[in-house]
Amino acid sequence: MKKKHVYSLFAMSALVLAGCTTGGTQDSGDAAGGGGSAENEFNFVEQQEMPTADLSQATDTVSFSALNNVYEGIYRLDENDEPQPAGAAEEADVSEDGITYNIKLREDAKWSNGDPVTADDYVFSWQRTADPETAAEYAYLFEAVENGEEVINDEKDPEELGIEAVDDYELEITLDKPLEYFDNLLAFPIFFPQNQEAVEENGDDYASTSENSVYNGPFALADFDGPGSDTDWTYEKNDEYWDQDNVSLDKVNVSVVKEASTALNLFQDGQADDVTLDGELAQQMANDPEYVSQPEATTFYLEMNQEDEDSPYRNENLRKAISYSIDRDALVESILSDGSLAPVGLVPEGMSTSPDDDTEFTEDAGDQLEFDEEKAQEHWEKAKEELDIDSLDIEMLSDDTDKSKKTQEFIQESIESNLDGVDITLSSVPFSVRLDRSNEGDFDLTIGGWSADYADPSSFLDLFQTGNSYNRGNWSNDDYDEQIDQATNENANDSQARWDNLVEAEKIIMDEQGVVPLYQKATGHMRADKVNGLVAHQAGAQYDFKDITIEE
Repeated sequence: MKKKHVYSLFAMSALVLAGCTTGGTQDSGDAAGGGGSAENEFNFVEQQEMPTADLSQATDTVSFSALNNVYEGIYRLDENDEPQPAGAAEEADVSEDGITYNIKLREDAKWSNGDPVTADDYVFSWQRTADPETAAEYAYLFEAVENGEEVINDEKDPEELGIEAVDDYELEITLDKPLEYFDNLLAFPIFFPQNQEAVEENGDDYASTSENSVYNGPFALADFDGPGSDTDWTYEKNDEYWDQDNVSLDKVNVSVVKEASTALNLFQDGQADDVTLDGELAQQMANDPEYVSQPEATTFYLEMNQEDEDSPYRNENLRKAISYSIDRDALVESILSDGSLAPVGLVPEGMSTSPDDDTEFTEDAGDQLEFDEEKAQEHWEKAKEELDIDSLDIEMLSDDTDKSKKTQEFIQESIESNLDGVDITLSSVPFSVRLDRSNEGDFDLTIGGWSADYADPSSFLDLFQTGNSYNRGNWSNDDYDEQIDQATNENANDSQARWDNLVEAEKIIMDEQGVVPLYQKATGHMRADKVNGLVAHQAGAQYDFKDITIEE
């Protein structure tokens, strides 16, 4: 549906952000790889700082992965990305019309301070996130819940949201309409419970450090000194967790290392058990037995700032000229070299299939991305005439990791070499800074990304409706909005008609290049052989460390 409120991505971006969103080698002369763990400790290297530890405020893959390990919701995704009862004692009892969910909660679930986790904790959390005063960017996911849109738009009180505590250990959830992927949402951190006393006692300082919250997951956050800046934190085994007997790890030590070469050195020196590689290093280590290429339901893309009426990026020919100038095959094969794929559209391949005949989404939507120097130049000439310009200076915003910088430099060279008169300056900043600047519209072009929150095309396509805060470039198309509106409302209970709406929406945004897809992400890892049971999800919160065992 068309969002009337303003919310603010895998990078997702990545983000994705875009969004969204991880031991040595015989060749190096080291006798064995990755001996980084003390007994029952796992040393994990992240590429970015954590922007927030607040369940209501999280929007990125780093935060969601952290929160997925220190909190727990009604369901938890298993190794096959299927939701399984976690905070719930059993699967939800769903009404025939798919509207009402009755959920029995497990009575042995506790917070890390020993308090019981009750139905009221879920009610409070959902109402807090949906409340417009919280300004939660992910609040729009609650529009599926009865009165959700009205609450988010400040037309009804949060207490009218369709979630009720029947008693201490029973929830009743009422939806506005059936939602095929609602079980998956119940395994997503935005829908996890929050301890009301901890939120209210800490006030504005809630979740600003690890000490200013309590946790109900397999681990408790520790040593976290502040969002967006802290480069080391830990997950300590939560002794109050209901399933603590099946948690082997005593601790996960997280360090932020942005230089892939430094991360590899840490791995080879036995100081890290899992690090991320890309480019030449990924190529160099690809045949090592501890190298892992980890596919993700993540698309990275260029957004162009179309907010102002006189923005040149509102010109469709300019957007197409930029898109045609990018050789995505060369980007993934020569620059990234980590298993990432050249995309065929916004929605990633291999994520979802048609309800009628299991046709992959990208087959139905078709491939509308192409590298063509002549077409790039033709559209650039048309754009110059329509905009009455001879040249264009562009600032391109991106993260400051190795991978992001290399991608940024490749795109700069591609565009400048194919579009005479275009001059691009690069701005590489920390992840949290890029998110802030993207949210504020402080960019010309920005490289972001999105990682699927759930395995459905709407996780990507809903982002670019008019008014959605993750539509940071402010691209707008009435026909696109109508297709998403139909998929969300009148065809919500007609699987094939809804699918057709989403396919058509994909065709519209790709035909106009409302955003410009760059690559479908995979991540190259060095992961120590002794690490077993790490679960990496393609959609939803990326990592689950609950079942990891260390075998020395």
